[in-house]
Amino acid sequence: MATAQRVAVVTGAAQGIGRRVVEALRAEGYAVVVFDRQEVDAPDGGLAVAGDVSAQADVAALAEQVRDRFGRVDVLVNNAGISFIVPAEDTEPEQWRRVLDVNLTGPFLLCREFGRAMLAAGSGSIVNIASVAGLSGVADRAAYNASKHGLIGLTRTLAVEWGGRGVRVNAVCPGWVKTEMDAADQAGGSYTDADIIDHVPSARFATPDDIAQAVAFLADPTRSGFINGVALPVDGGWTADGSWQSLRLSKR
Repeated sequence: MATAQRVAVVTGAAQGIGRRVVEALRAEGYAVVVFDRQEVDAPDGGLAVAGDVSAQADVAALAEQVRDRFGRVDVLVNNAGISFIVPAEDTEPEQWRRVLDVNLTGPFLLCREFGRAMLAAGSGSIVNIASVAGLSGVADRAAYNASKHGLIGLTRTLAVEWGGRGVRVNAVCPGWVKTEMDAADQAGGSYTDADIIDHVPSARFATPDDIAQAVAFLADPTRSGFINGVALPVDGGWTADGSWQSLRLSKR
């Protein structure tokens, strides 16, 4: 059944950034499809599907449900991801593979499945949630960093392949965001609030809404119709700052 309403698919929508992205896109008039391994309530007028982004059969089943329910897809937000903080020398190959399966192979499968529909329609926007860890190195995150660097590479490649056929592909690169993932990472003792706030020129964590508004901007063909292949840092200046700690803090 085809609908005139714009349709967005958001993965990893049960909590954190994904949940706020759903709210932001709904506020802009999209019918939103949420996809997560956890059971999630369907947004009003939307659809909820449970599944694993790294499983090809689950992704294909999701695409079929979206096609049957709405007959179109205008926006895909690849937000689902997992964190993994372990020194490289202690990272087991199966751990490495799982991080890349979720953070990189999953977005590829979703881009391929929904990209086909967008290419057939001659329009669409894909927004991949990468990270500042995809723009620089962060210690003890070899698998995570590699997955996010790869996601930015995938973003740029698809932008080049598909831009001339009406489909834009961009990435948002959050800095540290106050979410359930941050709470779990801090519980492991790898960093504190002060470690992040002292490094960020804007002197705070990002909020899920900071990221969601950047996603909504890149999704909208009116506001960002000529933006394609961008890896947009939403990091309060983290990647821009080459200062040392005492110099940075002296300016506050």
